[in-house]
Amino acid sequence: MTDATQRRLAITGALAAIGVFVAANAHLLNAAFRSQPDCVSVAAAAKPAKRAC
Repeated sequence: MTDATQRRLAITGALAAIGVFVAANAHLLNAAFRSQPDCVSVAAAAKPAKRAC
């Protein structure tokens, strides 16, 4: 394997790992906001989130 091929493979692997990390965090945020939608403040002038949140 040439140096260029090895470097390209390493960069592709690193980008894939970063993509999986970002997708997993996005999924966790999405699940958190959907699980208790009343705890999310929609507007700045709205009342604060519930105390139980």
